[in-house]
Amino acid sequence: MSRILLLAVLAMGAFAATFGLVKLLQHDSAPPGMVRIPGGAFSMGTDSELGWPDEKPAHRVRVDAFWMDETEITNAQFRQFVEATGYVTTAEKPPDAEEILRQLPPGTPSPTEEKLVPASLVFTPTDGPVPLKDFSLWWKWTPAADWRHPEGPGSNLDGKDDHPVVHVSWFDAAAFAKWAGKRLPTEAEWEFAARGGLEGKSYVWGDEKPSDTAIFANIWQGEFPHKNTAADGYERTAPVKSYRANGYGLYDMAGNVWEWCADWYQRDLYRRRASQAMTVNPTGPPRSADPARPFTPQRVQRGGSFLCHDNYCSRYRPSARHGCSPDTGMSHVGFRCVKTLPKK
Repeated sequence: MSRILLLAVLAMGAFAATFGLVKLLQHDSAPPGMVRIPGGAFSMGTDSELGWPDEKPAHRVRVDAFWMDETEITNAQFRQFVEATGYVTTAEKPPDAEEILRQLPPGTPSPTEEKLVPASLVFTPTDGPVPLKDFSLWWKWTPAADWRHPEGPGSNLDGKDDHPVVHVSWFDAAAFAKWAGKRLPTEAEWEFAARGGLEGKSYVWGDEKPSDTAIFANIWQGEFPHKNTAADGYERTAPVKSYRANGYGLYDMAGNVWEWCADWYQRDLYRRRASQAMTVNPTGPPRSADPARPFTPQRVQRGGSFLCHDNYCSRYRPSARHGCSPDTGMSHVGFRCVKTLPKK
């Protein structure tokens, strides 16, 4: 919205509607805490050697303009939602044994009763170097861990109102978005927004590789998963807006916490799209498909987290993606919302 057009709207008052100026102002004015993402065509995914197989090949995608939250949803924002609705998160409910078994290979023993209590997965550093293929070595199923108690019993949110909410499942994120009159972003919208207008760059800030001295986002410093130097000042989550925004004015599109997207996760999705000259406003596949986890439906997560490190997971890149069961909350998973622009 130009300054001249804004002055015209103010000067013309009720007559502005006759000329459509008020409608245009309403269309271009972002809701509080959101920024307008212009939309356009871009190369989604990557052909870089940095990319994982599910990020390849790069292919052309176009998305319409939309609004996006400038930050990840914070503890303070999520508290407002809970207090207004009485919502109870997935982590605050006992898990259903039958649902768990549906996501596991046939013949898997049922979880014991002591495991079927409200709980969530909390990152727990190991005592020393361990094989990096076994993530169960640093993730602990922790009773009473939830968004209010991010490290489990005895932990709280004191001084963390401006940190991203964690331990939220996909269902929790979708419920918040609906309450707020928004929605979760599609995977394509998320990546387009994360790139901030930088075409073909490895990171949301450009091509410079992050390190313990070149710090651009809240990621792991040291040796994962046993030694975190916290060179950036944050051992776990950081307050939103702790790092420079990208070209669209969005914060923490790399690191801090993984962010839920609306789409089902399909490992070979990009290969299936490769033959199309342009994919327009994709909303993802109709169902989840991952040969590595054939019994577990998964939704897409984007952006990496404070646990990402080059020796384990460099998925703080804008093209990086992975899938996670929608009923899973963890101490490094959050979300942000988007909103469709009204039609002119």
